[in-house]
Amino acid sequence: MNDVYKIISDTTMTYKQQLLSLARLAEGSEINLDLSDEYYNAKNDSVICDLNEGNAPYRPRYIIPDYSVLMNKGCDFLQLDAPTDLWEACNSLLIMYSHVPSITSFPVYLGGFDDLLEPFVTDLSDAEIEKCLRLFLLNIDRTLTDSFVHANIGPKDSRVGRIVLKLSEQMQLAIPNITLKYDEELTSDEFANLAITCMLKTAKPSFANHKMFVSEWSENYSIASCYNGLKIGGGGYTLPRLRMYELSQKAIDINDFMNNVLPKYTKIMCEFMDARVKFIVEESAFFKSNFLVTEKFLDINNFTGMFGMVGLNECVNNLLNIKDHSLGYGNNEKADEIGVEIMEKLSQLVADHKAPYCSGFNDQYRLHAQVGIDSDGREDSPGARIRVGNEPEIFEHIVHSGKFHKYFPTGIGDIFKFEETWLNTPNALLDIIKGAFKMNMRYFSGYLDSNDVVRVTGYLVKKSELYKLDSNKQSLNNVSIFGKGARDTGCALDRKVEKNVSTN
Repeated sequence: MNDVYKIISDTTMTYKQQLLSLARLAEGSEINLDLSDEYYNAKNDSVICDLNEGNAPYRPRYIIPDYSVLMNKGCDFLQLDAPTDLWEACNSLLIMYSHVPSITSFPVYLGGFDDLLEPFVTDLSDAEIEKCLRLFLLNIDRTLTDSFVHANIGPKDSRVGRIVLKLSEQMQLAIPNITLKYDEELTSDEFANLAITCMLKTAKPSFANHKMFVSEWSENYSIASCYNGLKIGGGGYTLPRLRMYELSQKAIDINDFMNNVLPKYTKIMCEFMDARVKFIVEESAFFKSNFLVTEKFLDINNFTGMFGMVGLNECVNNLLNIKDHSLGYGNNEKADEIGVEIMEKLSQLVADHKAPYCSGFNDQYRLHAQVGIDSDGREDSPGARIRVGNEPEIFEHIVHSGKFHKYFPTGIGDIFKFEETWLNTPNALLDIIKGAFKMNMRYFSGYLDSNDVVRVTGYLVKKSELYKLDSNKQSLNNVSIFGKGARDTGCALDRKVEKNVSTN
């Protein structure tokens, strides 16, 4: 009851935020999963974290509907016919979004805006398209009040894509998050430069390495939530994580870590994931009766489990007894080599595990570089990132990222903060992104140091909303509280500011 009272008496939470918090409290209070004592010991030691998914999972964590079904056939359950114009298409999407669940209770994927809406704009003026999409984006920001809500554009140039970029820049909204699927051979430089200008001013869109994702997922992939790569018409059952720094503290030395500690806890977490997946599929009602499944917006064969990890930076430095992080991972060849060895080992361990209900993924889970939570503080940097405050020069940073991004098909990314003068040279930044993707970087995000809208670990917040929380006022965006915690305890907004060498 103390937890209940804490929620209902919190003046910084809106009514809906309190409602969702109470629901999550209930979800976590009932023990339904058959789990080993080893798992509970690992959780109590903070080695394994379930990311507050609760003990009674009743829907997959991340759900990626195939919204093209709505555009082509409508939806019987929602009593929606296939749309015939842009206004009907946007209205149908907005209605459907309110019925798509996830771990946040908001949809983490809104579809490819240009793919879904471009067929309806052929005979419309830019002014009418802008009027409709402005209301569409405003509705999303005010009703889907969670920055893990995510849309895609690209890789090809489009009128809808251009107008979404224009409106995003004008409206300065933190919701939705947006990714441009970028391919140098498919995406024009003009369109990419518009995206870069928008990214610098609004922290979106991020750039996804389209060729890399297609090679792993085929064309039928999405970017959802923070930067999660998942199949359209499917999603991610669950996302727990290994906290790698805490894991390293279990080891006597590097050999013990590689040969005993890492295999032991990887096995424990895979078995935990198995229990969650089986419960969701076999016990909960979702895959038996939800309209998203029965009307073929989702296919169980397009789901997998996401094996998350954080804190590779601190793990490596601890194993090497490096106390000064500026001399360790990301700035030390030996440390980076150990990091690669760890990822090779972890990748093989996860691939060797036979995962239930993952037939579309060779019965395997997929690795994910989880971005952290506000309570992590400085102990575990997001995923495989270099610790904030110890970033090398951007070109060295990119080379480092290219060593690790290939291990995480369900998502990893790096974030760069830029000074104002980069707005004068979007082509220079585009050249950097092209080079980064050729170096096997998977996902590139950026924003200006002076922005109100900023990227925290993968999601977006407004600094002005954080100031509201500082004054004990409410913020409409559910994740502002996470952003405040990441700012205060994890220094997430203190990234190195990248100077523009092209203007010197």
